[in-house]
Amino acid sequence: MSAPAWPDRPTHVGWLEQHLLGLLRFGRRTAADGGGAHWLDDDGAPDPSRGIQTWVTSRTVHVYSLGTLMGVPGCAPVVDGALAGLTGRLRDREHGGWFSSLDVDGRPEDGKSAYAHAFVVLAASSATAAGRPGAEALLAEALEVFDRRFWDVDAGLPVDTWDTAFSTLDGYRGINAAMHTTEAMLAAADVLAVVLGDEATARTCRRRATGILSKVASWAAANDWRVPEHFDAGWRVQLEYNADRRDDPFKPYGATVGHGLEWARLLLHGEAAALAAGEEPPADAVASSRALFDRAVADGWSVDGRDGFVYTTDWWGAPVVRDRMHWVAAEATATAAALWLRTGDQAYADRYAQWWDHVATTVLDHEHGSWHHQLDADNRPSGTVWPGKADLYHAVGATLVPRLPLQPSLAVAVREGLWRAPADA
Repeated sequence: MSAPAWPDRPTHVGWLEQHLLGLLRFGRRTAADGGGAHWLDDDGAPDPSRGIQTWVTSRTVHVYSLGTLMGVPGCAPVVDGALAGLTGRLRDREHGGWFSSLDVDGRPEDGKSAYAHAFVVLAASSATAAGRPGAEALLAEALEVFDRRFWDVDAGLPVDTWDTAFSTLDGYRGINAAMHTTEAMLAAADVLAVVLGDEATARTCRRRATGILSKVASWAAANDWRVPEHFDAGWRVQLEYNADRRDDPFKPYGATVGHGLEWARLLLHGEAAALAAGEEPPADAVASSRALFDRAVADGWSVDGRDGFVYTTDWWGAPVVRDRMHWVAAEATATAAALWLRTGDQAYADRYAQWWDHVATTVLDHEHGSWHHQLDADNRPSGTVWPGKADLYHAVGATLVPRLPLQPSLAVAVREGLWRAPADA
């Protein structure tokens, strides 16, 4: 009899659990006085110079809601402290919605983004699953704002950026915001259906997510499975967008390897969610997921003589930014686990083991904790794009996806006790 695949080994599941607990300890100081969450430095200490970011705050609510649901002491106060920022000073009481960030003096940044608002929906969903005070009302408000301000009914996709007063819509459309909208809508659908008993709104959220997934898979298939990242107001592809800002943290030029991996995984979650609800899943979801995965790995993994995933490539697969971002490695392990779970193909379990070895030996910061958020092309810690260790979202996800079914989404799955403990593996 052959040895079980890594995701099935009790010792590995135990390692994931211990690593998750270590990550939650690392971020324990993130909640900010006055509400919200701090960006963390290399040691896990708050970095006030970065202000209070809505996306960091929302990811913190999400992560520590998962910890709360798992019964990890000390997580609930972090949730409540960060959540107070979303119900308080990050919320625009005049124009509605949420500021993208507050500067060091507490002044709001101009503009409002779908990216940040999608994370507010995710945060409110997870906090509602965890039963935190104020979360259910926040979820209702976040969905209403997203529906009214960011959802383009005709396109079946989210717009990207407004001015602060919601009076002028920018002409840019982006795949990054669409990706996190997909994640947020799947999460909200599960919380609405399972926790709140609102199947009608859950159905709307779920169908929006699967509609986005179908469009993105179609675009990627027409582009040799490299996901187009940038579009104009008519959703026409802009392949040369940000050619002069190639390492932008949110809108880099070219194909983003990690996004190919994330879309591959989201296709599997979207398929599972639709099938569980008796709805039509994205067409050819598994085949598309495999193709996205294969393209991202071929273009991104160890292509310059050293292990690690390059950040971006051009539209023919040549590396553009060779630095390695921690979130790409995290998404690689999670996607390999999801594909192994869906297909049973041992090749995905082998990749999963290979990449966790890489993470453990190269990406984890064994001295200070958490993961180095950026490594240079020689796998040395760097901070040109991602200084410090902003948050725990991707790393925590990498510890949970291998231990959960593809559906429901993380918070509801943990709430329902569906995660595998070491004794269950």
